Amino acid sequence: MSDFQQQALTLAASQHSPEWLADLRVRGADIWSSAKWPTRKTELWKYTPLTALQNDNPAQWAQVDNCAWQQAIDPIELDATRLVFINGHFSAEHSSELPVGVVCFANADTAQQALIRQHLGTVANTAEHLFAALSNAWVADGILLHVPRGTKLEKPVYILNVATPEAQPAVSNQRVLVLLEDSSQAELIEHYVSGDEQQNLFVNSHTEIVVGNNAQLQHYRINLEQEDLLHVGGVHVNLHRDARLHGFTLAQGSRLKRIDYHVNMRGEGAHLELHGVYLPRNKQLIDYHTNVEHRVPNCTSNEVFRGIIGDSAKAVFNGRIHIHPQAQKTLAELSNKNLLTSPKAEINTKPELEIYADDVRCAHGATISQLDETSVFYLQSRGVTRTEAIRMLSFGFINELLNQVPEQAIQDYLRPRLTTLFGQGDEQLGQLNYD
Repeated sequence: MSDFQQQALTLAASQHSPEWLADLRVRGADIWSSAKWPTRKTELWKYTPLTALQNDNPAQWAQVDNCAWQQAIDPIELDATRLVFINGHFSAEHSSELPVGVVCFANADTAQQALIRQHLGTVANTAEHLFAALSNAWVADGILLHVPRGTKLEKPVYILNVATPEAQPAVSNQRVLVLLEDSSQAELIEHYVSGDEQQNLFVNSHTEIVVGNNAQLQHYRINLEQEDLLHVGGVHVNLHRDARLHGFTLAQGSRLKRIDYHVNMRGEGAHLELHGVYLPRNKQLIDYHTNVEHRVPNCTSNEVFRGIIGDSAKAVFNGRIHIHPQAQKTLAELSNKNLLTSPKAEINTKPELEIYADDVRCAHGATISQLDETSVFYLQSRGVTRTEAIRMLSFGFINELLNQVPEQAIQDYLRPRLTTLFGQGDEQLGQLNYD
């Protein structure tokens, strides 16, 4: 057992949690304590070392900071039910009045507790997702989003997860459980953000989603934390008959950032549409792992991920599509395109198809390239500086995915921030030489 595993168990024992979650916590701790710590020989963590987490080895829970965070944070401005968590702690004073069906675990009534106990920890495969097991061991609070049969949530639910600096390295555990009953609809936005000051927090965040028959969820996950923050997270989904999940995720890198998407097709006619953008720079690391389990016939999935890697940053993308023997008539596609804007930038991409059915249509592919010098020269010939031409072409590489974001407020929020990000530029912009 690694030092961090042992320290994490100590933190779990000190966590104050409702008694009705005790069984889940014990199961999570048992899996965590018996698991082998990932190394470079562990396939799922081959290109993502956990050195930063081991070196920091945080030994305390993060505390609530209600003081200066509002001056450092710009939330997304939209008409939504807002829930604010500060270093993992729910802040009622900064949150909206919660509608029926949206509740913190700590405030759940008997019926809601029964729903949470029934589903929490059952969607995520803790045998494969080690940090989901840790999240179970650490769970004390979280958000339940429950939409009854045949209803549509009036407003989007916007969860703003704010990180602020701690005196010593600390941890934060964040948990969301989404239950959409048959023929229901909802929109959920998860926004992880911090100020520009140096962070020393480890955030372990996991979302479990159950989409019932003919139900539909629009889900966003946006990670814009300062680069010293450590973040491991996952989105784990069960899609039942004719269910729809439309997802969009965008993330900057950090010293350690790993985000998993694991989607199980549980009923015929289910569909997944997932778009993602990752933008590491400086010496940041970003790792996306997606896994779509086509377990039943007549399901479809489409994944499109694009990355722009600059400076000496490193990105990892692993997209797996698993077609089970009974999953005939499956249509599954995966595309991963990457743009390197520096000779020192690095991407490890691995699209995977594992097919055990014979009547399917599947496609997957990955590309890695630099900017087209002809396009750069064309813009320069029109009076655009080389540096600005590279920025414009880089932004255009991801603009197609941004244009497809259904929530206009999210587009309006991201565009100026990404423009600023590209405007900062890396050291190599304007003097690229890939020869």
